[in-house]
Amino acid sequence: MGTVTIKAPAKINLFLRITGKRPDGYHDLYSLMCPLALYDTLSLVFCGSGISVFCDHPGIPEDSSNLAFCSAERFFDAAFDGNIPPGGGLAIHIEKNIPVGAGLGGGSSDAAAVLTALNRHFGQPLSPPALMALGARIGADIPFFILGVPALASGTGDRLSPFPHLTPWTALLVYPNEAVSTAWVYKNLNLRLTKDEKKLSKFHFDGRFFNVDEHLVNDLECVTEKAIPVIKGIKRLLLAHGAAGAMMSGSGSTVFGLFADPERANSAYTALCNNQQSQNWTLYVADLLIQGPVAT
Repeated sequence: MGTVTIKAPAKINLFLRITGKRPDGYHDLYSLMCPLALYDTLSLVFCGSGISVFCDHPGIPEDSSNLAFCSAERFFDAAFDGNIPPGGGLAIHIEKNIPVGAGLGGGSSDAAAVLTALNRHFGQPLSPPALMALGARIGADIPFFILGVPALASGTGDRLSPFPHLTPWTALLVYPNEAVSTAWVYKNLNLRLTKDEKKLSKFHFDGRFFNVDEHLVNDLECVTEKAIPVIKGIKRLLLAHGAAGAMMSGSGSTVFGLFADPERANSAYTALCNNQQSQNWTLYVADLLIQGPVAT
């Protein structure tokens, strides 16, 4: 029996524009994504036979609908024609720190961590492009987490270009403890209205320099705010406590504020923790990971 322990980071979208809807029902997007120093911890225990998943969060499924389980299953299909190698029975233990239904990509990151760890454990039977392609078939954000660095994403999120130009930022994350379904957000997105708003927007990104004042734009924010109105108030609080900019991440419901100074981020964290409005929220302080994956 052997055990491999890996960390799976969260992410934020520093901007997220929806550029169209595809015939298959998925949406095309253009986004700058960045991993964060907020992690789930996964232990892969190689023992017995078959695949199993255990998680300390009661809302996480422990069957084949779990993306980590699905990733292991798909990996063995792709690498070994569906046959788990001798001694390769796998128990996946997930310690959840990334909130669920929060727009931070926790499930996709867990899945990417499983794919990457299994490929390493079994001697790289899948090439990096093959592993990325496998991840894309499981979930749109998984290739980003396999890549492990800030990246510009287009298509459905599967076309990635590393973005090495970010400067250090510390994020103060506020999760209002209200989960939202990504599928619901996209279903309720008024793409025509979004396009009309774009005509009035001053959003211009040259592909090189990220500017907080100009580029913090999320086309999904207006949809999620209808279900979770407190998002607007959280943004105001973050700005009032010194954030250079504030925005919802992904489909929500987490809102982040960016701070150039980690001490100011921690001071804002303390102030918000003592704020009566935030008693039902969960707060995190995490640096943007601009140098690549964390060592595990």
